[in-house]
Amino acid sequence: MKKTPRFILLVAASMLFVACGAPAANTGANTANTNANTNTNKPVAAAPTADALMALEKQANDAYVKGDSKVFEEMLSDKFVILGGGPRMDKAAIVKMIAGVKCDIKSMDLTEPAMSMIDRDTCAFTYKATWDGDCNSSDGNGPDGKRAKVPSPIRSASVWIRSGDKWQAVFHGENLIFDPKNPPKTAPSAPPNKPIAPAKKVEPRKDVKTAANSNTAANNDAPAAAQSKGTPDRNTDALVKVELALWEAWKEHDAKKLDALMARDVSFVNIFGSALTTRADAMKDWTGAGCDVKSVSVTDGFATALSPTVEMLTRKGTAEGSCGGQNIGGTDIWGVSIFIKEGDAWKFAFGMNLSAM
Repeated sequence: MKKTPRFILLVAASMLFVACGAPAANTGANTANTNANTNTNKPVAAAPTADALMALEKQANDAYVKGDSKVFEEMLSDKFVILGGGPRMDKAAIVKMIAGVKCDIKSMDLTEPAMSMIDRDTCAFTYKATWDGDCNSSDGNGPDGKRAKVPSPIRSASVWIRSGDKWQAVFHGENLIFDPKNPPKTAPSAPPNKPIAPAKKVEPRKDVKTAANSNTAANNDAPAAAQSKGTPDRNTDALVKVELALWEAWKEHDAKKLDALMARDVSFVNIFGSALTTRADAMKDWTGAGCDVKSVSVTDGFATALSPTVEMLTRKGTAEGSCGGQNIGGTDIWGVSIFIKEGDAWKFAFGMNLSAM
């Protein structure tokens, strides 16, 4: 696949996290004992619905194309990370980038919503976005100093965590949707949307090689100290090993190994923009004949604790072989994996691999 800048609306849809529905009613106290237990009186965001998430996605996309960066200050968790088919970018870099965005959008259509709950405080949402319009890059120019047409259609994925009375985004990604057997002759000339200021440099872990088709999401109870200091979480090595086992099981089409590594509910978005919205879909795809891969590797692992039982792992993978008739050898596949702890084991729950178009 041709490698071209594609980082267009990567942040846009991920800003739907302000409130996945109205705050839940407080039924645990009455006016007589309001001050008796302040913890039980704190408002809690209601469980999200697909309709609520889609409404928030539309609000976020609208704010993005207007360059309204203030909307994202509250919408993004301090743990937020985005991968535009390359290394991770943090909240500060993304908010600054959005402030320089200028778009002329004639139409925006968001369809095919699919929601999955990682746990009660973490949800993943995917959908298809069809665009007609153009945008500049964050420095005021698209490729060759011109505005560029927004890539379309794309598959978007966002991960939200509950934070008190609101939901905040911890990840967002987008892939162009196309048939790998009939790839576009020329990749869309998407504006690169590079951040005005580079993201904080974080040193990835490169001491363990792994492979996997996995992804993960988590909730918001754990402190963000490790990430804010640019330090991978202490579970990074363990999660990289699980990721390795996943990639190897995918390479070998080994249903038994995959089953043991997957959580009860699984969803995934691949580099061709296809969404596998159920565990059964993922199992069928990963054990099928669509890919013929000889070797895999995973490096640059960086884990962030979203809660004591949910972790987000960003990583870079490679696979020597082909998928859907497309040679994928020699291409860096950046991605996110969300893992949930079941007993003593970390299990894959949600993931997205970003193509470097």
